[in-house]
Amino acid sequence: MRIQLSGVRKAFGARVLIDAVNWHVNSGDRVGLCGPNGSGKTTLLRMMADLDGPDKGEITRSTGLTIGYLPQEGLNHRGNSLFTEACEGFGDLLSIQREMHDLESRLGDPNIAETEHNQMLDRYSDVQQTFHDQGGYDIEGKATAVLRGLGFRRKQFDKSCETFSGGWQMRIALAKLLLGNPHLLLLDEPTNHLDLEARNWLEDYLVSYPHAVVLVSHDRFFLDTVVTTVVEIGLSKLATYQGGYSAYLVEREARLQRLQEQKRRQDEEVGRMEAFINRFRYQATKAAQVQSRVKMLEKIKPIEVPPERKRVHFTFPSCTRSARAVIELKEIKKTYGELNVFDRANVLIERGDRVALVGPNGSGKSTLMRILAGAEAPDTGDRIEGSNVVAQYFAQDEATRLDEKLTVHDTLAANSPVQMVPAIRNILGGFLFSGDDIHKRVAVLSGGERTRLAVARMLLRPSNTLLLDEPTNHLDIDSTNVLLDALADYAGTLIFVSHDRYFVDRLASKILEIGNGEAVLYPGLYEEFRQSKLERNENPTSARQSAIAQVGSKPDSAEAYRRKQAEVRRHERQRKASKARIVELEQRINKHELTIRELEIEMAQPEFYDDKASAQEKISQHQHLMWKVGGLMNQWEALQEETDETRDT
Repeated sequence: MRIQLSGVRKAFGARVLIDAVNWHVNSGDRVGLCGPNGSGKTTLLRMMADLDGPDKGEITRSTGLTIGYLPQEGLNHRGNSLFTEACEGFGDLLSIQREMHDLESRLGDPNIAETEHNQMLDRYSDVQQTFHDQGGYDIEGKATAVLRGLGFRRKQFDKSCETFSGGWQMRIALAKLLLGNPHLLLLDEPTNHLDLEARNWLEDYLVSYPHAVVLVSHDRFFLDTVVTTVVEIGLSKLATYQGGYSAYLVEREARLQRLQEQKRRQDEEVGRMEAFINRFRYQATKAAQVQSRVKMLEKIKPIEVPPERKRVHFTFPSCTRSARAVIELKEIKKTYGELNVFDRANVLIERGDRVALVGPNGSGKSTLMRILAGAEAPDTGDRIEGSNVVAQYFAQDEATRLDEKLTVHDTLAANSPVQMVPAIRNILGGFLFSGDDIHKRVAVLSGGERTRLAVARMLLRPSNTLLLDEPTNHLDIDSTNVLLDALADYAGTLIFVSHDRYFVDRLASKILEIGNGEAVLYPGLYEEFRQSKLERNENPTSARQSAIAQVGSKPDSAEAYRRKQAEVRRHERQRKASKARIVELEQRINKHELTIRELEIEMAQPEFYDDKASAQEKISQHQHLMWKVGGLMNQWEALQEETDETRDT
């Protein structure tokens, strides 16, 4: 057992989030917390992290338990470089490293008495062994792997933390948490600021994480991949389901049906008792029987049934059909200062296409969406829009474009077709606006509420082309499902950016990869694209030739073709040189590791410290080789990274 909740209650005013809750998390558990917005998921994580206390009950943590908590937002790192800040996550290991360096310098002092010197040698031996056992000599390698996995480039490692935006700040925080390797990871929407590649990496990392993980996520694919248990918060209680999110949905429905049937039987029994009491209340001959039933009623605990999740279905308003060629970009270039986002990129979107834009954060996905939507012009090149195109563009900041003077209901009613007005209340319910919420003015809504309202508004307007940039941000799973169902039945052309893997898998039939100044279209599903990319990385020469053929623009001259072929050959030479260097480094690492093992065998002998001068010399040699191997490993990692980047350029 790592952490135990016993009789825990937490309320805010008259609103009780959890009450009389008993729950525990063991080592190695991977738990997904689910429930509607406002049910208490974040509150529960904060109590487990000891940031908030329960109103009643107690939370017991195992002795020595280390906890890492990632909030949804609000973290800001300053003062250190990215790499230094990430390494702060190692915590105690850095303290051990500092002590080891201190001992190394003191051992060289000739004025220290022999007795004290021997004590320092013993201490140094213990500290070094601890440092080695905890992977201290691989600090840089581990930090590099995590930062690269979360989407940071090596050239960013020396940048000051304050130069990174809010989303990247949360990535820094996540990197520190993962490197700290706490016994209990508490993650509140950890994928909010991750692109698909970083999200895929985090999935793999958490699946093999050796300790307990409790997370909140609105990404059902992520939940299905990572968690082995789902805990649902509802009616102030916790309900546990074994398996991933998909298994939870099936079991939850079965459980709901059982509860509904039990509730029906209980209500029938209560009804019969009440009818008997009312009928014979004033008959002396039935007094004992009436009293018996009254007492039975008092002992019955009403069965509570969680509210049924109403699935909202509707059809987009009708719209004219567009031409076959919806939007075409020809030879577009786009730069911001020294940053070259697109260099002669070509894109053709045809009627009925369902295209997902993918690529690392900062690759230009949102820029391309603005150009496709006509909201931003390329520096050079042409944007050609087909006839009869009626487009809607949902930007990441769409929520800021709402009229703050209007109410929630009037926001949807404005400019909606007459035939869609009766569906407004139903649609709003699907996006968590109910009761008096619909009469609130936009000005008083939270950022998340505004985003949900903006999405709902979009669904009521006629269009034959939708361009959506992260439409699921701030949506819970139920609201995302409303949007998914609507888009799945949408008859028009769909172009979208999303870091929600389930959303992409459900909707996309083509993948448009953005990066390195290009936009390359791949027919097929995202998983097929992923597999294709893995194969391309394994066979880079043919992959590069294939990519050139798919870029969407044929070379307009023999000279252009020769330049591209020369580029392919240059990358191939670079790759071969890097591979040769990698082999050389591996040989040197193996040689040093053999010497290290020999020294460690010698250092383990009881008589090793009899000759102080010899012992100190060999300790210094061992330490030097350990750091040298660490440096060589970093070079090896960097070359591997360069090789990967060469494959992708």
